[in-house]
Amino acid sequence: MNRNRVALSLATALIATLAVAGCKKKEAEMPATTTTPPAATTLPPISAPAPSTASASVTSVELGNAAGPDMKIAAPTSTFTTKDKIIAAVGTRAGDAAASTAKIAAKWTHVDSNQTVNEESRDVQLQGDQTWDFEITNSNPWPTGKYKVEVSLNGSVVQSRDFEVK
Repeated sequence: MNRNRVALSLATALIATLAVAGCKKKEAEMPATTTTPPAATTLPPISAPAPSTASASVTSVELGNAAGPDMKIAAPTSTFTTKDKIIAAVGTRAGDAAASTAKIAAKWTHVDSNQTVNEESRDVQLQGDQTWDFEITNSNPWPTGKYKVEVSLNGSVVQSRDFEVK
């Protein structure tokens, strides 16, 4: 029985050696060819499609402390008291017949201390002319001084308004 195993092992080793030698022989018999790889082409990186904002724009920014049901400022002002609610009414226009998606944002800054008071952004569906309200309130009195609100459309600042708290 041991002789059969030895013979089987030798036969298996011989077949494996012949198979390897046969493969190497075929590689040697094949003519060497040189191919030039195709020229590399640089493709632009794939990115997510930008929101459809065909001619979407911010048409106005008005500040006040009260807005009507249409979200427009009742009495525009650039001076507020330390206890006022401060509202920015942002007018937008889609510019074409189809609705377009956009991100509008408001960043409120206390200029004198170089501190951000509040930031807010919204994904909106723009259709025709619309008004969007952004507001800030403070349970404590506002620090007096100069402030600014910057309004962005899809990440780019498009309008800003300076105001003061006295």
